[in-house]
Amino acid sequence: MGLNGKAAIVTGAAQGIGRAIAWRLASDGAAVHIVDIQTEKGEAEAAAIREGGMNATYQTADVGDPGQITSMVETCVEHHGRIDILVNNAWGVRGDALAGKEPWEQWDRGFAIMVRALALAGQAALPHMRRVGGGSIINISSVHGFLASDDAAIYDTCKHAVIGVSRGMALDYGPYGVRANTICPGLIVTEVRDAAWREDHEGALFDEAYHPILRAGRPRDIAAGVSYLVSDEAAFVTGHALVIDGGLSLQLQDSLARRTRDHLREDRTDQPLRTPPV
Repeated sequence: MGLNGKAAIVTGAAQGIGRAIAWRLASDGAAVHIVDIQTEKGEAEAAAIREGGMNATYQTADVGDPGQITSMVETCVEHHGRIDILVNNAWGVRGDALAGKEPWEQWDRGFAIMVRALALAGQAALPHMRRVGGGSIINISSVHGFLASDDAAIYDTCKHAVIGVSRGMALDYGPYGVRANTICPGLIVTEVRDAAWREDHEGALFDEAYHPILRAGRPRDIAAGVSYLVSDEAAFVTGHALVIDGGLSLQLQDSLARRTRDHLREDRTDQPLRTPPV
């Protein structure tokens, strides 16, 4: 998508969706600053990107700590001279059912990582984006930002809030040439989940069956959305929540129930999985 000369921060990028985003932005030409709390994995990913002839650095930082967010931004500028792209991908606790005895510390931690960190990172990056004439912020939410799941009260609440933060950024940062958008993934089978997911063949077939396109997502599906939204092709797109879920969340419950019923009635034991490999 042509990101040569630009620099990007991607949080939570040592594995999963964040990892795929970092690789995609690097392949598009950006210098990528990988941020995570998993030092060994993060350093390995940055090294692998460099070995592939692209530009990447790594920093261990916990975005739940405001001071480390400031350090993250300053370090990116120190290494790459600028910030054009900020991808807030790191996430925290999912949480238990509201009917349970959920420690309030879990709410505080979830909010700090999944909501407050986005706002603070945007504030810290904004002056540097203004200096280079603008930029793009991508906040990773979820289909949980629109819908609710049992045993996930903290996660659901925070992912709803992510969309609100992005819209606020779009309004407040727009006059400075900075766009802000949200991506809402559905079921994404990461490299960490892949082996267990494929081992449960029947369960994986069921997961595929309730998607209208009959497959689950991969991290690269989300990375492709990020690549578009940060590119000049999306120069007129801001404040948008892009759902990337294979049609999972567009269904009425009766439609989903019929898909489930049909799956249970048919013998699909020998059916191959449609979800592409990692």
